[in-house]
Amino acid sequence: MVVLIISSTEDPASTNMKKSLLEQATWEEHSVFYNSIVYRHSTMNDVVLITIPDKKIRHENIDTEVREQLHLNPRIAVFLSRHRSKMEEPTLTVHPIGNYGAAEFGGKPRTLIPAAPRSMAHLLRLIKKHLQTTELQYHVCYEVTHHGPYLNIPTLFAEVGSTEHQWRQKKPAEIIATSLLELLSAYHYEQDFPNDIPVLLGIGGGHYAPRFTDVVFERNVAFGHMIPSYQIDAGTIDTEMIEKAMQTTPNLTGVYLHKKALKKSQATEYKHWFQTHDIRVFSSNDLPMLQ
Repeated sequence: MVVLIISSTEDPASTNMKKSLLEQATWEEHSVFYNSIVYRHSTMNDVVLITIPDKKIRHENIDTEVREQLHLNPRIAVFLSRHRSKMEEPTLTVHPIGNYGAAEFGGKPRTLIPAAPRSMAHLLRLIKKHLQTTELQYHVCYEVTHHGPYLNIPTLFAEVGSTEHQWRQKKPAEIIATSLLELLSAYHYEQDFPNDIPVLLGIGGGHYAPRFTDVVFERNVAFGHMIPSYQIDAGTIDTEMIEKAMQTTPNLTGVYLHKKALKKSQATEYKHWFQTHDIRVFSSNDLPMLQ
């Protein structure tokens, strides 16, 4: 089993994060993949760093490729990536992947990739912690589930955004790399985390999941897939998709509704559906404070 970290040469933020990882730790050359060196961490030898030459969101089945070509068995995938936004706000983000509707940006239609809830939550907190030691002004947050590629293993994206200026800066990439190495010094896979961390499906709110981000910074909780209000309003979220989101959120404990971001009728309908299916609907007060 390996932790598969994926960088891309076509992405300057991804390249900077890779460089920082290589600078901050000792790595050994393992093999070659797409004419780029594959690195294995010298002490955490189940941590492997690979590089691809194309767009990450459209590089489907990379877990299968690695298994067949490198004879490694990926158990979790971490993509190092840039983040693009029309608002151009400097942002450091973490998010799960998949498509609630059409596959406009990689992956498969109406297909969700297994999330890594506890890894994402811990990484997001570490990013915020390391950012606070700098003078950089960045927004640290989740993004909701969106875009590809398609894989069969738990996957997360760690991103620097939101313009070319931030992508090419060394310090934001260094924060992500430092946080990722600290995460991996303690936990590699979802099953490594304490079992008492509630894992929730998040429903409601905007693309940057403001409520779920706030909750994970205050409470001992982790979010898997997150469904924004715009997907609900677009009609892509039906019973089948709710069930897919639960199935691809490992160790699911229940659901959290961002009620203020939902229409009253939507919140009532969702709460009733989950209760009739014996799935607990959590509020913030149900969740333990972070120590």
